[in-house]
Amino acid sequence: MVGLGTNNFGRRIGLEETRAVVDAALDCGIDFIDTADVYGGDGASERLLGEVLRGRRDEVVLATKFGWDRGGSRAQLRNAIEASLGRLETDRIDLYQYHRPDGVTPIEETLAALTELLDEGKVREIGCSNFSAAQLVEAHEVARASGLRPFASIQNEYNLLDRRIEAGVIAECERLGVAVIPYFPLASGLLTGKYRRGEDAPAGTRLAGRGSVADDATFDKLEALARFASERGLDPVEVAIGGLAAQPMVTSVIAGATRPEQVRANARAARWQPTAEDLRALDEIFPRGRAA
Repeated sequence: MVGLGTNNFGRRIGLEETRAVVDAALDCGIDFIDTADVYGGDGASERLLGEVLRGRRDEVVLATKFGWDRGGSRAQLRNAIEASLGRLETDRIDLYQYHRPDGVTPIEETLAALTELLDEGKVREIGCSNFSAAQLVEAHEVARASGLRPFASIQNEYNLLDRRIEAGVIAECERLGVAVIPYFPLASGLLTGKYRRGEDAPAGTRLAGRGSVADDATFDKLEALARFASERGLDPVEVAIGGLAAQPMVTSVIAGATRPEQVRANARAARWQPTAEDLRALDEIFPRGRAA
C-alpha cells in the first residue's frame, strides 16, 4: 500500500496543485494521506488538505503529527490537536503521531495525553515517528505498566539506500506488533533513476543545484538497481517502492508528490510484488541493516 506524503503542500505547491495531486491519489485508490502540523510552515499543508478534502473526508485515512518543534507535553499536545482538527476541518484524526521525541517530556505524560484523545474520540490510533529502537521499547513498556495505549505504528526514514532501522527498530516492531511506515522511500529522488554519474542533477529535481549528488559507491548501487529493474521490465521507482513494501512489518510506504503523474507512478510501483529471489538479489545490491 502506498500513502500520499504531503510535506510539499504549502511549500512547493499551492491550492490548485494540491487539489490535483489529491484527486489523482483518490483516483488511483490511494486513500492514506499523511501530513504534519509543521509541513508547509504554519500549518499550511493541513490547511490545504482541509480545503481539498471538504465533502470527502470519509474517503481517506488521515494521519498527522505533532511535537516536531514544541515537544510532547500534555499542554502542548492538547493545543496541537485542536489546531490540527481546525485546519483539517475534521472532528477526528485517524492516526495521530508524535513527530519526534523531545528528550524532556516523560513518555508517560505524552502517552497519557494521547490515551485521553483516544477515549474522547478525537483520535482513532496513535503512532510515533523518528524513534530509536530503545525509545520505542521504553514507550511500549511504559504503556503496558501504566495501562495506557501503546504506539501502533512508527514512521521512520527507510529506503533501499538507508536500511539502518532494520538493525534494531524493525526487530522490535516485529516483537511488539508495531507497524512500520517508511518515509523518503525514494531517498530524495536518488532511487528514481533520474541521476547519472558525472552529470549535474536535472533542473527541477529535488537535488538540482547541489553539485555532486552521490559518491561513486552510491552510484554503483544505483546503476545496479537500474540493471535489476530493466531485467524485470520495471523502472527503478517500482523496485524502490515495491521492494520496500515487501519488507517485514511495512504496512504503507509514504511517497510525496507535487504532480499527478508522480502519484500515478507511485501507485503503479506498489503493484510489483518481488519474489524471494528478487529480495535476495536486492540484498546483494543494498546490504540489509546498512546505509549507502
